[in-house]
Amino acid sequence: MPRLLTRPGETFRALRESDQADVDARSEPILAIVILAGMAGVVLTPAWGTLLDDGSVDGLVVAVVTFIGGLFYGAAGYFLVGLAVWLGVRGMGSGESFRLARQLVGFSALPLALSIAVTLPVALLAFGGDWFRSGGSDEGAGRWLVVGLGLAAVAWTGGLLALGLRATFRLPWRGVVGAIALAAVFLAALAVLPSVL
Repeated sequence: MPRLLTRPGETFRALRESDQADVDARSEPILAIVILAGMAGVVLTPAWGTLLDDGSVDGLVVAVVTFIGGLFYGAAGYFLVGLAVWLGVRGMGSGESFRLARQLVGFSALPLALSIAVTLPVALLAFGGDWFRSGGSDEGAGRWLVVGLGLAAVAWTGGLLALGLRATFRLPWRGVVGAIALAAVFLAALAVLPSVL
């Protein structure tokens, strides 16, 4: 995984290997990345800022709920964003598999997964339990500092995804932009769909 941060193009080109041993070897690192990325997303979600408002909830419950929420957020992101990327790539004329698109999304999420090692300690050191309470000392600029760190990780994840589309699917930059645009349209439609129904 460190090579993904230092030589991402090389790592993404290696994803083209379809040998079953290579494919199987990717499953555990992707699982870890997806869970941690989901947990990072959960920590940055505004709803998590009210968990400790209930007096029966303590730090252990917050940790367990964050882990379980991270599992669900990560799995949903892995499959939905993977599907969106696969549809975007298909729209650009590539016939690669859905599994390859999911694996690309999983590995691209490494910066978001690693961000939990920065955002959570910063939030806890700066605000303590107030990060999980409404109306605490984390209101205002302090909250935006932590969210800004998370958004920087999301931007880095997006950059890795673009590089991965170029290296793994051999798309020209024009195709990368088109695939990301089609994926974004699909995800936006999914987001709007519940309000329409």
